[in-house]
Amino acid sequence: MINQYITALVDYGLTTGLMAETDRIYVTNTLLDLFNLDEYTKPDSSVDSMTLEEILKGMLDYAFEQELISDNSVVMRDLFDTKIMAALVPRPSEVISKFEACYRENAKNATDYYYKLSQDTDYIRRYRIKKDIKWVTSTKYGDLDITINLSKPEKDPKAIAAAKLMKQSGYPKCLLCKENVGFAGSINSPARQNHRIIPIRINDQDWGFQYSPYVYYNEHCIAFNYEHTPMTIDKAAFRKLFDFIKLFPHYFIGSNADLPIVGGSILTHDHFQGGNYEFAMAKAPVETPVTIKGFETVKVGIVKWPMSVLRLQSKDTEPLIELGDYILNHWRSYTDETAFIYAFSDAEGKLLSSQQLCSLSKEELSSLEPHNTITPIARKVGEYYELDLVLRNNVTTEEHPLGVYHPHSELHHIKKENIGLIEVMGLAVLPARLKDEMELLKSYLLKGEDIASNETINKHKLWSDNIKEKYNNISNETIDTIIHDEIGLVFLTVLEHAGVYKYTPEGKEAFLRFINSMNET
Repeated sequence: MINQYITALVDYGLTTGLMAETDRIYVTNTLLDLFNLDEYTKPDSSVDSMTLEEILKGMLDYAFEQELISDNSVVMRDLFDTKIMAALVPRPSEVISKFEACYRENAKNATDYYYKLSQDTDYIRRYRIKKDIKWVTSTKYGDLDITINLSKPEKDPKAIAAAKLMKQSGYPKCLLCKENVGFAGSINSPARQNHRIIPIRINDQDWGFQYSPYVYYNEHCIAFNYEHTPMTIDKAAFRKLFDFIKLFPHYFIGSNADLPIVGGSILTHDHFQGGNYEFAMAKAPVETPVTIKGFETVKVGIVKWPMSVLRLQSKDTEPLIELGDYILNHWRSYTDETAFIYAFSDAEGKLLSSQQLCSLSKEELSSLEPHNTITPIARKVGEYYELDLVLRNNVTTEEHPLGVYHPHSELHHIKKENIGLIEVMGLAVLPARLKDEMELLKSYLLKGEDIASNETINKHKLWSDNIKEKYNNISNETIDTIIHDEIGLVFLTVLEHAGVYKYTPEGKEAFLRFINSMNET
């Protein structure tokens, strides 16, 4: 049977264009060597109907039977099937050459080629992405995208235990480093033999362009510094964003914030995320136009969005970079006690008022803990370039130890993780545990039973009780829609919690105080 799977995989490589007919014997022999086989007979029966998922499953089952992999866990199977796919993947130089040839036609042709390659090589596992649960929830701010992420495999207990015993390697330094190309991986790090990176040049620096293997949205890409250097939001970051947009004008690009709590999961490596997708925040209108003194040529306005967003628009990028830098620097040092916005705290964690800050020297100020930063997003819309600046603050209190502008504890049963770039723009990436928890909850709601006795889902009790009070039409026909809508509304509240200025008259007044403070300097 293994010969059938080898033949099927070689045929798959030919069909997808990963290899040419002249490569057939070479790739076949490479696979024979991988499976410790010294002979091959092409099967008589057709293998055309097998999907890539079926082919790899058959190969992995055989590998486990022949003790080519130590156990049958997801981790070990993923390490081995990546090694299998490596036999079909062109060398980096070939991929880069083909990308550049496509780019000479136009940027979209280049990304179309590269995105298809990333899927065909199984770097993006399409059959897993399809398992993600997705829906849209309508709100007063627009349609929010909700996803329960099932495509990112979780380590089983054996793999977690084995990983703890393994010596930690500093190569590659992180999952974003360019050294991941062709890396065999380990229990602690995913295999990347089927991974290829496109070199790009932004802000006169060498950067890499790749796709995320988990594609939370269409053509979810990553741009990253070739040097393993910490992420920083500064004037140079805005320039990098627009340099990327000029390379790929059909994509948006954005950055996580550069402080813990409000930042992303990888703050140690300078990188951005982008793609070919229009998020709800990008569709949201400017509700309150404002003017920033000295930058009258730039259109500026407060966006109608649960988080606090300033949208800058101009036909040229340089005014956006300059104004973005001006707003960022002003926000970094801005404190408004009445709105509970504190820019700094001291070594003991005490929040400092404006008056206290005024009495400090520059040296003393530099030793303080900063709390204000920005999540920036750039795009091109028609003839205008846009820069959205989302104001962030990572202050914590005894009541909210994970962050005042972070999902509060009553929402943690649905979403506890950081609100990074993707969530800021209106796409919820929710944990896989919710799939089984929601199935359990639905059975209790349909029966009208109390969930308090069920340890798996009793954390949802208050929310569940509110659902029962809110709806009098809970049935098999309506339950899925009700649960989806209510999860979407929880995510809306998550975004409202993360907003430094609330969408209230008082919040709008405080937001305008910040705008006015820039015009007074």
